[in-house]
Amino acid sequence: MYAKEFTIQNRTGLHARPASDFVALAATFKSKIELSRAGEADRYNGKSIIMLLTLGLMQGERATLSAEGEDEREAVEALLALTAGFVD
Repeated sequence: MYAKEFTIQNRTGLHARPASDFVALAATFKSKIELSRAGEADRYNGKSIIMLLTLGLMQGERATLSAEGEDEREAVEALLALTAGFVD
């Protein structure tokens, strides 16, 4: 498993449009991808827009992105690069 913490930068959080982009990119990887609030045990499927919207991450919140599988490192790094580019 490969995981990293990051901060949600987008002013409106991980709402529908960025969540859709996140899920689309996540789907290109073979690894299992999960997202959670930093420090919390509940993990959400990073390939499900419903799960990401349910998570409801807002600007300034810390989150943990993890992946497990053959392309786990590439998945996490690519998704972190995507989230860093989310702007309003």
